[in-house]
Amino acid sequence: MTITHHLRVHRSEENLAREGQLAWALARIAVDPVAVDDDVVDMIINRIIDNAAVAAASLTRRPVSAARQQALDHAVSIGGVGATVFGCTLERRSSPEWAAWANGVAVRELDYHDTFLAADYSHPGDNIPPVLAVAQHTGGDGAAVVRALATAYEVQIDLVRAISLHKHKIDHVAHLGPSAAAGIGTLLDLDQETIYQAIGQALHTTTATRQSRKGEISTWKAHAPAFAGKMAIEAVDRAMRGETSPSPIYEGEDGVIAWMLGGPDATYDVPLPAEGESKRAILDSYTKEHSAEYQAQAWIDLARRLGTERPDLRDPENVASIVLHTSHHTHYVIGSGSGDPQKYDPTASRETLDHSIPYIFAVALQDAAWHHVDSYSPERAGREDTVALWHKITTAEDAEWTRRYHSEDPNEKAFGGRVVITLADGSVVEDEIAVADAHPLGARPFAREDYVRKFRLLAEPVLLPDEIERFLDLAQRLPELTADEVQQLTIVAKPGVLALAPAPKGLF
Repeated sequence: MTITHHLRVHRSEENLAREGQLAWALARIAVDPVAVDDDVVDMIINRIIDNAAVAAASLTRRPVSAARQQALDHAVSIGGVGATVFGCTLERRSSPEWAAWANGVAVRELDYHDTFLAADYSHPGDNIPPVLAVAQHTGGDGAAVVRALATAYEVQIDLVRAISLHKHKIDHVAHLGPSAAAGIGTLLDLDQETIYQAIGQALHTTTATRQSRKGEISTWKAHAPAFAGKMAIEAVDRAMRGETSPSPIYEGEDGVIAWMLGGPDATYDVPLPAEGESKRAILDSYTKEHSAEYQAQAWIDLARRLGTERPDLRDPENVASIVLHTSHHTHYVIGSGSGDPQKYDPTASRETLDHSIPYIFAVALQDAAWHHVDSYSPERAGREDTVALWHKITTAEDAEWTRRYHSEDPNEKAFGGRVVITLADGSVVEDEIAVADAHPLGARPFAREDYVRKFRLLAEPVLLPDEIERFLDLAQRLPELTADEVQQLTIVAKPGVLALAPAPKGLF
C-alpha cells in the first residue's frame, strides 16, 4: 500500500528528527529487501538495452568523446577494479565516478532514452550508468544491479510525481542525485544512516538552474545528468567514510524547499511505497521511439501520419498557419510560449532544435519520418521550404490538455494535443493525438523486441555483429549474471570507430 510523506519547511528550533525527513524516508526504501517483481525485472533489462542503444549511436559525437577522454585520463581508484567505458575495450577501465560520467553523457546526448513526466521531468535511465559503474568496480552481480535499479527508478519517479523543480527554474537532475545515491546504497547493501547521508549530499550538490535547457541550449544538457550520477557516487563514498551532510536537506529553513522551490510555506505530498511493498515505479515510465524531447514524441507520430495522408500539407505555399493546441509544459518549454527566438533559428544547435516543437513538427510533416541524425543536420534545418513552413507553426496552451498532462489516471494522462492547420484556401484540417505510438497506451507499445530492434538499428554502424549478440545475451540474462559477467556489460566499438571521433585535450 502506497504511503504519503508530507513535506514542509521546518524552522531550526523545531529540530525535525531524521525519522521525519524525506531523505530518511528515501533511504528506508533503499534498505527495504523486498523482492523485485518479474515484470519489473523485464523492464529493467529493456532499459539497459535502451541505454546501450542510444549510447552506441552517440559514440563519435564531440560531447561524448570529450567526456570519454576525461574518464580515460583518470586511473582506476584503488578500492576496486574500475568500470568500463562505452565504446572502449573490456580491459580499458576508469574510476567508477568517471566511467559513470562518460557513460552518462553517451546515454543522454541524443535525448533518446526513457522518460517520466508528472509534476516535473525526468529521464530515469540516467540512473543506470552510475549504478552499473559502481557494480563493476565493487564486484556486484546481476541480481544486485536489478535491486539497485528498482530502488533508483522508484525514488526518482516518486520525487517527480510530487515535486516540481522546473516551476522554480531548477534543473530536473536535482531528483536524479538522490535517486542514484539511493540505488547505489541498495547495490552495496549499506545501512539506512549511510544512505541518508549520501542522499543529502547528492541533493545538495546537484541543484542548478534550468538555464541549461533555456535559450541557446549548450552541450551541458547532456552532461548535467552525468554530473549528477558522478556526484552521487562521490556522495556515497563520503558517507561510507562516516562523514555527514547538510540536514534536513529538504525541510530546513535554509534548505532546498525554502530557498530553491516553493518557499517557507510550501508543502508537498510525496507518494512512497510502504515497507514491504514492491518497487514498481519503472513500469510507469516510457521510452522514446524518436530522438527528441519526450513531449515531441506524439507530435512526431501525428505529423508523420498527416504528411503521409495529406502530402499537400508539406508545401508551405498551401499552408497559412499551423497551431498546436497542447499542455502548458509543451507550450512553454518546447513551444512558442518559451519566447526563445532560437527555436525558429535554422542555424541553432542540435540541442536547441531538439527542444523546438515547431521545427520538429515541420520536419516530421514533410519527411513523414524522423531520424536521430538526418533530421537535425544543418542542411535539413536550413532547407528553404522547411524554414517557411516551420515559421508558420505556433503552439497554444489548452486547459484540457494541461489537465490531462497532470492527470494521475494513466488512462487519460496525455502528452500530445490537437493540431489546427489552416490552408491557404481557407479550409481547415484538424487532428489530435494523446500519447506517442510507442507509449504503453499508444498504437504500438514498445516491447522487448522493439528495444532489441532499436539497439540493433543504432548499434550496427559502430559495433561488430558478434559484439551486438554478446551484449544482448548478457543484458537479457541480467538477474543471473555473475560479478565477472557484470563487468563485461558494456559495448565495444568496431576497430577504428573511436579513432574517428574528436579527441579534445584538456587539463587532465
